[in-house]
Amino acid sequence: MNALFKALAILACLLSPTALAGAGGEMRPAPVYDTEINYMSLAQAEQRLGKPGVLFYDVNVLEIWADGYIPGAIHFFVDNWKDLLPEDKDAEMIFYCANRLCNASEIAAHAVKAMGYTNVSQMPDGIFGWKMSGRVIEKP
Repeated sequence: MNALFKALAILACLLSPTALAGAGGEMRPAPVYDTEINYMSLAQAEQRLGKPGVLFYDVNVLEIWADGYIPGAIHFFVDNWKDLLPEDKDAEMIFYCANRLCNASEIAAHAVKAMGYTNVSQMPDGIFGWKMSGRVIEKP
């Protein structure tokens, strides 16, 4: 079921009007979430890096993940993503994906927040912003 959901989500992104520049598709409102998440800058995220209890989640496809990720980040774009969540609902969790055009980390952060996690942030600049700013990455 999770694999089907992922495939449909990817297909929807690929076929969305925003995926094709000048596609002229219908305008539609942005999703409205019942939860609020914090947005974190690259500098704020870097300050949290390596702190005890702070978890970074990379919500990129495997190809982007394999090209480098924030040191210590957990690859979150997997079927068993719920197994990757901490037991402590107050743990600090920072989600990111590719860049500001990617909304996978925002979707993941809202999903986790809806599950009762309280300290959830999203880093909109993603791994590409992290790399472009010259920050350190790891590779598998």
